[in-house]
This record gives sequence, C-alpha cells and structure tokens, in this order.
Amino acid sequence: MNPLHNIHSIYFIGIGGIGMSALARFALKKNLAVFGYDKTATALTSTLEKEGAVITFVDSAVALPQQVKNNTNTLVVYTPAIPEDNKIMQWFTRQDHKVIKRSEFLGALTQDTLCLAVAGTHGKTTTSAILGHLLAYCDMPVTAFLGGIAENYKSNFISKGTAITVVEADEFDRSFLTLKPDIACITSMDADHLDIYGDAAALEASFVAFADLVANKNQLLHKKGLPLQGQSVALEEPAAYQGKNIRIENGAYKFDFIAPHLVLSDVSFCLPGHHNLHNAVTAMSMAILAGAPTHLLKEALSNFKGVERRFSYRIRRDDLVLIDDYAHHPTELDALYQGVNEMYPDDKKVIVFQPHLFSRTRDFIDQFAESLAKFDQVLLLDIYPARETPIDGVTSLWLLEKIKKIAIDVDNISLVTKESLAEHLKTATCRVKLLVGAGDIGAEVSQITKILEHEN
Repeated sequence: MNPLHNIHSIYFIGIGGIGMSALARFALKKNLAVFGYDKTATALTSTLEKEGAVITFVDSAVALPQQVKNNTNTLVVYTPAIPEDNKIMQWFTRQDHKVIKRSEFLGALTQDTLCLAVAGTHGKTTTSAILGHLLAYCDMPVTAFLGGIAENYKSNFISKGTAITVVEADEFDRSFLTLKPDIACITSMDADHLDIYGDAAALEASFVAFADLVANKNQLLHKKGLPLQGQSVALEEPAAYQGKNIRIENGAYKFDFIAPHLVLSDVSFCLPGHHNLHNAVTAMSMAILAGAPTHLLKEALSNFKGVERRFSYRIRRDDLVLIDDYAHHPTELDALYQGVNEMYPDDKKVIVFQPHLFSRTRDFIDQFAESLAKFDQVLLLDIYPARETPIDGVTSLWLLEKIKKIAIDVDNISLVTKESLAEHLKTATCRVKLLVGAGDIGAEVSQITKILEHEN
C-alpha cells in the first residue's frame, strides 16, 4: 500500500513533534504540499515553515486552507498525543477524509524498503541517529526518520536514497507493531508508559510481539540479558556483538568491536556514558547486517557528533561544564550520572530536573528519588504535564520530600521556577551543571547558556 498514491497534500496534526516533523520533511522532499497544526510555535515549526510547510497554531477548522479540504487527494496524519477533542481532527473525521496515525504512515512508507527498526524504552534516538549516520557516511541509499536532531545533519531527517530506511520503533500505544522490520534491535525493556500498558508484563509482551515481526532471528539484536531470541549485544562480556577493552583517551572512548567473523580494533566514539557506547555498538552491528562496508565504519563512527539534548555539551571550560540531556526515566538518569561521573569524577554536580508526566512520576517516584539523590545538588522544576491532567498528590514537592529522606545533604535540594533557574545556576558552586528532562526545559537551554557563558 502506497499511502501517497494520488495524494497532493498532507495535513499533519501535531506537526511540531520531533517524529512528525521528520515525516513532514520527507513529504516536502517528495514535492507534496505540506500543511499542519500544532499547539505552539517552536524553533522546529519555524524551520519547517522556512522549508515550505504552512502551519497554523489555531485549533479551528476555519483555519484550514481550502486546498486540504478536498478529501480525495489530501492525506491527514496525526500523532496519538493529540487529544480527542481537537477540533481540526474532528472536522477531518466528520468530512470522511483519509486519516491515519503517524505509525501507520511510517509503516507504509517503509514496507518496500530494507527497514531497520530501533526499539527500546531507552536509546532509540541515539542508536537510530548513529545508524543513520553510519549508513549515510558509507554512501548507502538510506532515509532515516529520527526522534532527535542529529548534530552532523542539523536535522531529524537524513535523505541519501530510498532503498534503506532507518526508523524508531515506538512502543508508546504499541505503535511499533505497525512496522515490518527486516533488521531490528531492542535496546531495553524497562517498565515505562504504564498509563498505557498497566504493568511491566504487558509492556514486555508488546516487545516480544515486536521481536516476532523479524522473520530471521539472526537479524534481530537485543541487549544481552533480555528474554528474547536473536543475537545479543554487550559491553565487556561475551555476546554475538560486543565492545571490549574499553578505555578513555583524550576525552573519548576507545574500544574493540567484535562481531561474527569480524574484529575492528581501536574504534573511537566521542559520546560519554556506557549507555551511549552500547548504542554505538548496536548501531554498528545493524549497519553490518545491512551490508555497510566495514572498512569505513571506524571512520564513520569517529565522525559522529551526537544528538541534540543527549549528553549535549553547551559549555566546556576549566571552571564550568554545562550539559543538556533529555533523560526522563530513572534508568536514563542513572545512565546520565554514570557518564558524567566517569568523565568528571572529582567535580561536584548540580542537576536541574523537570519531571515529565504525572503518571510516570507517580509510577517511579522512589526510583526517581534514588537516581536524583546521587547528585550533589538537585533543583526541581514543576512536573511537565504533556498530554496529562494533574493527579492528586503527585507533585515535585512530593518527589523533593522523597529525595530528602535519602540524600546526604538535604540543604542542597530545592524547588525552583523557570524564571529563577538562571540565578540558581549562577550561584551554584558545582562545576558541572546539568539541565535535564523531556518537557519544555529544552526551551530554556539557549538562554541559560548565554547567561552562564558571561559568568566567570
């Protein structure tokens, strides 16, 4: 099924989302007329407008261009994050337009390609970005739809051809089950999205169902220890694909990559954190399975610059290190701490954390407290609600009280507002400062960076 057959226009509901905007860029490259709605204007929507998309921020059918009201040649793509009472969505549904989910659209686009799908509760975006970069650097015909902005391309969309696609296989609302992957990996299966799944067992069953979509289990990679068939990936322990002899040289990892019938020695990778190194080994393994020329892979990986808001250095100088990161789950916070502590073992660290979702905060409150208590100072913002309404009693104050029960220095844990954040960071004595979370804290990073850059 070609979702673009006889289609002249596409309307994206939620076009400013990181995954939706990559699809919008694909449609623009296909010379389709691209329209869309989002709740608020962002740097991403501004970039899309410059690239040719027409976007409204008013949820009203009156704002719809006449061109998209033709229900024979307009396709409507929506994200499940859009609420049911969205007026534009309701109008298209009533008018009998062709309306499909983002995941369905992505699945249809990839079905006639060699589809490389990256799944897991953590690591999808970094692994996908590394994989897309490796294939593009090796001059392979790849299109990659990414859930973050790859620094090498300043985009969440890589377009070097159409024979191969790289996609993030999103477990949220079981979207990844609409894909038909030829090669896939599962980086992790930690409990998450329990507002959707109910319990960890249901989430795990969904990943097993995704794994079953890969016909050849030699083409299915997974982190060692997960209860799955396929080929295992690990660091410093026996596995089908592994990174060994890991050390740090000049602020970057050096390691040996070992795969069936292949050894690459002294491979370089610049992103801190063993979680990122594991992502790199997984991406290299998938690239090999896709037929990438192995003699180019070392050079390709050493040239990977990272993904925005994934251990992104904003300031690096002798007296101050400012790091921006998307971590929003306790496991991700632990991985972030491991990476920053490995690189800066003797420096004190302050974390600004914005919890993401009331339900996630409630479901993992004790784990969040344990993860955050490792840092020398904690500044908590209010919970970012995203798609949710408040849950009684679930607040950042509740999380703060949990942290104080186990932290060594309770005086260094406090609630802050976005308005006072820069001042708090200016006065914090820790050399290493981290801005962390998946909500709108990302919008504060540029301004805070400018303020701190002028501090001595």
